[in-house]
Parts: sequence; structure tokens; C-alpha cells
Amino acid sequence: MKSMPHTVSALGHILIAFGAILLSPIVVALIEREYFAIVPFTCASFISVGLGLLCRKLEGKKTNFDKLTRNEGMLIVCLTWMTAAAMGAIPYLFYGLSPLDAYFESMSGITTTGATVLLDFSRYPKSFFFWRALTQWLGGMGIIVLFVAVLPQFKIAGRQMFFAEAPGPTEEKVTPRITQTAKALWCVYIGLTAVEILVLILAGMQPFDAVCNSFSTMAAGGFSPHPQSIMGYENNRIVWIIIVFMILAGSNFALQYRSIARRNIKILFRSEEFRGYLIIILAVSVCLSTVLILGEKVSALDALRNSLFQTVSIITTTGFATADFAVWVVPGQVVLFSMMLIGGCAGSAGGGVKVVRILVWAKYLHREVIQIIHPRVVRPIKIDQKAVPDSIQQQILGFILFYVLLSVISSLLITALEGDGIVGIVGTFATIGNIGPGFGAIGPMGSYGNLSAPTKTILIFNMVVGRLEIIPFVAMLHPRFWKLG
Repeated sequence: MKSMPHTVSALGHILIAFGAILLSPIVVALIEREYFAIVPFTCASFISVGLGLLCRKLEGKKTNFDKLTRNEGMLIVCLTWMTAAAMGAIPYLFYGLSPLDAYFESMSGITTTGATVLLDFSRYPKSFFFWRALTQWLGGMGIIVLFVAVLPQFKIAGRQMFFAEAPGPTEEKVTPRITQTAKALWCVYIGLTAVEILVLILAGMQPFDAVCNSFSTMAAGGFSPHPQSIMGYENNRIVWIIIVFMILAGSNFALQYRSIARRNIKILFRSEEFRGYLIIILAVSVCLSTVLILGEKVSALDALRNSLFQTVSIITTTGFATADFAVWVVPGQVVLFSMMLIGGCAGSAGGGVKVVRILVWAKYLHREVIQIIHPRVVRPIKIDQKAVPDSIQQQILGFILFYVLLSVISSLLITALEGDGIVGIVGTFATIGNIGPGFGAIGPMGSYGNLSAPTKTILIFNMVVGRLEIIPFVAMLHPRFWKLG
């Protein structure tokens, strides 16, 4: 464990920077004259900065992060997400939330899950809702990606942390240097957020709501300051605008950067994953529209709008709602639940299994069937006309196996604790996939607040493991992982 000081010192730098971010809701508090809200965020900031300075002092000397190992990178990422959620939960304690509920709400925000324990939105000030939305926005692109972009200490070592935070099927960079890649991705992210804010204001949404909803949209998070989510605004223009930006949030940001940099939108459509993503959205939306027209007796236009919105919301793991889909007919709920099993594109703000993994898995199964019929056929699996290496195929199959295993265990435990199979199964997939709302008591107009403490603890674990795509946590279960020296 000789290299552990690297981890502690790196965490110290991150906590100090996060402490500065914790002061940002004070600006909203001053604008809205919510002076009582200054204390919660000031205290949280001091605690975060204080712990950060303590971590740096434990090292005793300047740390050379250039020698950071991949294992340390994964450990730093895991610790960062857990401690950032803890620091982000401190302001919630001042508003009557219990420590567990505060941590649940904070983790749900940071991991862009969007599951809430709040029951009465009228009890909380605007600075409270701004912080909820901001935590999602920070987590959408990734806390580590942000600090790799802005902290010079991680100029070289940031690579290990960058890819540990989003251990997808491939390690994709848009520029030669990892810090420049992080900055490029954040520029796209900030730009799209700013455009959405402007468009929502022009569509009639109040500026504060436009900011909070844009933060949550681009993060694929789903926290809205309105207790009825997007349905509460009763504005169809807003619905269509958010559909467009949810689709972008669930798309690969690296591809979007290349498309913008080269001024060529065709780059997006050359991606097999992006094409598959759009095909799934369109096919499922048509299917769901048909179900709503026949089962809910709604007009074709309303059915199309609501089905497209909810399909995009669930597949991108955003979790916004334009209707209470928890009371839809069962076939409609089944269609939406299937979207919980897919998720957005790799390199996006969306959670879930990811479309590219589903594509590789489907092609793998197809190849196995073909080889049963024709044993001598050599049929490589290709994505974007490129063969997928065997190591990547094994990683994807391993990920799916662990994903299913964790989901089964979590579902069984929660079902036993709550005595409700819907809460157990849907709650598990809604949190491990970072989706948020589910069906029944935890539907889009419901809350996780009435669940038992053990259930909330399991769901918190699901959120962070799902956001980090399981691999870092699985790796840390192996004894050799801890031989960092």
C-alpha cells in the first residue's frame, strides 16, 4: 500500500475544488433573498475544504501524480464519488432531511439518477433546487473529467482517472492530450446547456426553471424544480425542446465534438451505435403510441408526443415525465421497462448498459447461432466496419453478466425487505441504470422517501456502482487490486 498517499493527496485536491463549487448556490440565495440558505452551503464548503487540506497534509510533501497507477485511478474515482456525495449532502441536513435521506438525495444527484426522497417541494427554497440540479450537471459529464480539465496536478495522471470514471468498451479520446479531451468535452457540454437554457426561456419557461431543467436534461438526470416534472409546465413547445436535448445528452459527446469541430453532422450518422440508438427510439415510440391509443384512448398527437418523450427519457436515463406513466396500461409499462435495460450511447451522460454493448452482445449471439449451423465459418464481430477485439468482447460479456447478477441480488433483497416485487425489480433497474423514477409507489409522481433504511442503502450502492459501470467495484473485490505498491 505504499502508493496510498497518492490517493489521499489526490482526494484532497478534489475536495478543495468541490468545496469552492459548494459556494455557488449562495449566488442564487442572494438573488432570491434567501439569506437563511447561505449558512448551509457555507458550512458544507468549509467542511469540504477542511477535509481536503487535511488529506493533503497527511501526505506531508508534494505528490507526483504522474506515477499514478490504474488501480489507484479507480480507487480515487470511487472515493471521489462517495465523498463528493457526502459533502453535497451536508446542505440538505439543514432542511430537515435525515443523514441517510440527505446522502440518498445527494448521491442520486451526483450520479444523475434522479430518484428523490422529497415528498413536499413547497418546503424548500430555490437555492436548494439549484443545488440539486447543479449536482446532476456536474455528475453528467463526470466529476473527475471536470477536475482533470481544470486542475493542473492531473495533467498527466488524469488519464488513469479519466477512463476509470467511464470504463466503457473503448478508450476514446478526441485530442492527443487527456486534459484537452476533458476540456473539449466540457466545452460541448456547456455549449449545449447554454443553448437549451436560452431556447427554454424563449419557449416561455421562467429563467430559474430553465437553468435547473437544462442542467438536469444535459446530465440525463431528471431533477426538476417542479413537483410534477415537465408535465407541470403544460407547454408542448417545452416538451419538444427537451426531447431534442435529451437525445443529445444520450449521444456520444466525443462524436458531437467531432461533428461540431468539422462542421459535418454526417459524422454522427456514420456511427453504428448512434444509428441503432435512433432506430430503437423511433421503433419503441411507435409501439408505445399504438399501445396508448388503444389502451388509454388518447389522441394520436398526444400519444405520439408522450410516447416519444417517455421513450427518450427512459432510454437516456433522464427520468423526466410528461405524464404519470406509472398508471398507464400494463403493456405500456412493459415497453418502457424494456428501455431501462438498454441505456444511452457510450461516452454520453446517459447510464444503463449502453447501446454499443447491446449491439455487440446481439452480434455475438447471432454469430454463435451461425457457427452452430456452419462450424467452420469465421465471422468477426464488427462495429463501424471495424472488428471488435476478443478482449473487448469478453469485457462486454463480463459487464453484462455482473450487471445481471447485481440486479438479481438487489431485486431479491429489496423485494424481501419491502414485500413488493415491483419496488424490488423496478427500483433496482431504475437505480443501477441511473434512471430514477419507476412504477408504483416510486413512479414519476411518487417518492423513494417511504422506503426502509436498508432498502435506501442498497439503492445508494446501486446508484454509484451503476454510474461507474460496475468494473471498478468488481476489480476492488480482488485481493491483488490492493497491492498498489
